[in-house]
This record gives sequence, structure tokens and C-alpha cells, in this order.
Amino acid sequence: MDSGNRFGDLEISDPKAMRALAHPVRLAILERLQRHGPATASRLAPHVGATPSVTSWHLRHLAGFGLVRDAEGGTDRRERRWAAAARGFRFEMPDDEEGRSAARVLTGEMFARNAELPLRWLMDTAPGLEPEWNRTARANNTRIVVTADELAFLQDAFEELIAPYVVREPDRRPADARGVRLLMYALPEGAGDEGRVDEGADTEAPE
Repeated sequence: MDSGNRFGDLEISDPKAMRALAHPVRLAILERLQRHGPATASRLAPHVGATPSVTSWHLRHLAGFGLVRDAEGGTDRRERRWAAAARGFRFEMPDDEEGRSAARVLTGEMFARNAELPLRWLMDTAPGLEPEWNRTARANNTRIVVTADELAFLQDAFEELIAPYVVREPDRRPADARGVRLLMYALPEGAGDEGRVDEGADTEAPE
């Protein structure tokens, strides 16, 4: 596996593919397939906020850009089963304006999709967690001062650290393991903001 893509993610570089994925239903479809495995449009529909026919249309659209595919080993011939093309996806900010615009649209949809996730976790999940799991939960808001190369190094080091847990096959996971969502945003400041100190930054608060 390329050290620049240790998770085996699908790399998206086509601006049209970015725009195709920048839709709340399509992001929900892809996330559901990646997390729960192959499914039909009918089974996906209740989880993605669309009817089976609309879900099927979105699936075909995603397939046109190689983001989903026909599931292997399907036994139900009455309805098409779909699978994610990879366990995850990634994209970089292109150099051209068309690509940058498409990447910003997709990034915005991803931000919007995850914006309420921490609060939902706090309200719905955290109250029922065992003490040992509650103690491991963290919410970080830390400001660092680095060069672009140093930030790239840190991102690569973090990815290298967690990659074995991302790609570990289900039968190799410990019996007491459970899913944990890691959210990481690296948001470089503008060139004129390097001297500003943000209130509340450089903090780590257990939930």
C-alpha cells in the first residue's frame, strides 16, 4: 500500500466526481455502505432519507464515478445489491479553480454532515457508556504554529499511527473492541492571523 494512502482509500481527483458526491443523500449512502457492507436501494432508503427509487438513482449516479459498484456474491437476483468501492475516500485541494471550487463544495457538505455528530454523541451515546469508555472520550481544540511541510508531516504521522486499526480485519479485532469515531480538522489560518491568540485554544476537555 502506498505510504501516502495507508487506509486504502479511494482517491478522488475528478472535480465532477467531487460534485457528484457533494450531496447529503449520496454521502449518507456511501457512509452506510462503507460501515455496514453491501445493501440494496430498498434497505438503504430508510437510513439515507430518500425513497427506494430515489436512492437507486443516487446509487447509479455514484457508480458512474466509480464510488460504488455491484456487490460480489449476491444471491438476491430480484434487486441489485451495491457495495462501496473502498473503505473510505480522500481528495486534495486541486490547483485549478474548477477543482478548488468542487473540493470546497464537497468539504462543505462533509462539514455539515458531521457538524452535529459530537452533540448527538454527547446527548444520545455518552450517558449510556461504561466509565472506562467515558474516560477515554476527548474533545480537543488546539492551535499550533507550524510550516506547511511540518503540518503535512504531522498528518502523515497521525495516519501512520492509526492505520493498523483502520485496516484491521474484523476477525483480528479483540472481542471487547468497539467502533470509535475520530474527527480531525486541520484548518490553517490566513497569512495575517499568525500573531493572533484565540481564546479557548490549546485546550483538551474530556467529555
